[in-house]
Amino acid sequence: MITRQYQTERSQAVWIVLDCGRLMRSRHLRWAQTSEMRVAGGHSKLDHACSTAVALAQLALYSGDRVGLLAYGQSIQQRLLPGRGASHLRQLIELLAQAKAETSEADHLRATAALNRLQPRRALILWVTDLAETAMRPEVIDGALQLLHRHVLLFVAMAQPEVEAIAKARPKNVEQMFRSAAAQEMAGRRELLLARLREQGALTLDLDPEALTPSVLNQYLMVKERAMV
Repeated sequence: MITRQYQTERSQAVWIVLDCGRLMRSRHLRWAQTSEMRVAGGHSKLDHACSTAVALAQLALYSGDRVGLLAYGQSIQQRLLPGRGASHLRQLIELLAQAKAETSEADHLRATAALNRLQPRRALILWVTDLAETAMRPEVIDGALQLLHRHVLLFVAMAQPEVEAIAKARPKNVEQMFRSAAAQEMAGRRELLLARLREQGALTLDLDPEALTPSVLNQYLMVKERAMV
């Protein structure tokens, strides 16, 4: 007698997509009680994104998944097809060290097209970026919507805690009132854009950069546990 036992394939491709455009150059600011802004730690949003990428890659590889990398600005800066093993992790870390934030807006649609070409099968995509403050819908949202037709998308916007602090503060004069109103409008627009992605099935996070790594790892474990890919 021969018995065959089958189990669901739990291994998956995990792509880390990093925006290296001008929005990721900004330093992480913290709002102080003195109503002044100061640089906290001197790390850029891209620095925080790269640290999170390394942590996620380590966890995903330990979990048996394959990890790929796409870092982009106006063009593709770094690209690594999904793979496994210690040497693959070292290569990914080396490529992350070479990622540089650019002074111009990133070409999000080019990155989307490249990713769909490199990964035709369903995968988990972690996309770390930020949302430009514009009256028009940011291009990154259009790119994210295209990915949702094929992939599971975890879309992470790097929040600006100083803007949130201004929006919540009670204004004491006319100038602060206008600043508060502008901050509330910016925060509301971000939430509407992220809500649009959630309606289409994306997982979204709008986070203080310092909270990025644990939140992303928890979301990855949730996706893994629910076998969403």
